[in-house]
Amino acid sequence: MSKREQSKYKINRRLGVNLWGRPKSPVNTREYAPGQHGQRRRKPSDFGVQLMAKQKLKGYYGNISEKQFRRYYAEAVRRKGDTSENLIGILERRLDAVVYRMKFVPTVFAARQFVNHGHIKVNGQRVNIPSYMVRDGDLIEVREKSRDIPMVLEASVSTERDVPEYMDVDHNKMRGTYVRQPGLADVPYPVQMEPNLVIEFYSR
Repeated sequence: MSKREQSKYKINRRLGVNLWGRPKSPVNTREYAPGQHGQRRRKPSDFGVQLMAKQKLKGYYGNISEKQFRRYYAEAVRRKGDTSENLIGILERRLDAVVYRMKFVPTVFAARQFVNHGHIKVNGQRVNIPSYMVRDGDLIEVREKSRDIPMVLEASVSTERDVPEYMDVDHNKMRGTYVRQPGLADVPYPVQMEPNLVIEFYSR
């Protein structure tokens, strides 16, 4: 279902990390960047470090545009509390991220397409907007007609990753509840995320 199978691995190689923790990632065997000069290593500038942190976090959530990501940053700044934690909380409330976390699909790219195609209901209503913001206590479920899709069945029993504690999921009924907004420490990122550097990048 995901149409980004090849290009998402290019993201991995460019960033030099296995961004989604997938066993097929080429970074597992080639840790250097793609291209003729990929193996040359330079010490990045402060700006380069901040840019890499931003690209990692933005890339992890799939096809988020720069404009949209900058909007999330602005919203994180506007809210009370730690801006870094606010940014993570906003990203983890996206419906496609929630569907991915609940293990209804294998990848964040598949999650976006799955939502787009109308396979997900929130509180009994069909929602086809991947950026829809889920609220505490919302019930997210796979539509009955979509529960036998092989990709969904395989993802739900996969041992590649676990459902995080801030969600309560019943894979027998293909539904789950978004319990609460997580903090950075709660989110099971396969690689280290540094939202503080992202904040520094945008506040330059």
